[in-house]
Amino acid sequence: MRVDKYLWCIRYFKTRSIATKACKEGKVRVNGDLIKPSREVYPMDKITVRKNQINYELSVLDTPDNRIGAKLVDLYRKDITPKESLQKLDLLKYSKDYYRKKGTGRPTKKDRRDIDDWYTDGNNDDSEE
Repeated sequence: MRVDKYLWCIRYFKTRSIATKACKEGKVRVNGDLIKPSREVYPMDKITVRKNQINYELSVLDTPDNRIGAKLVDLYRKDITPKESLQKLDLLKYSKDYYRKKGTGRPTKKDRRDIDDWYTDGNNDDSEE
């Protein structure tokens, strides 16, 4: 089976064209070698996939006939990614700034409510004095 089709079948990529693009960009290695998307994959091959700043490593156990369900993925591959890489993924999640920086773009609904609360609290304080 082609490596791009294999990676798509075991759900490492959402579409086969994305898997093909990753192979062409050099983000996929088989047994340590850079490969083309048409490279055949056999059982016991070691595949390294660079995705989301993490190097995932997997061992091919078998090749599926077509795309399989998420529960059946472990029948066809063994994940041998080092734990340090997965911990780095957790750190990346926490380090991302999920909130936009102040002054960029229009206010969100939450920002708008905070602004309205601030104005209403400020007006009440001014009217009492």
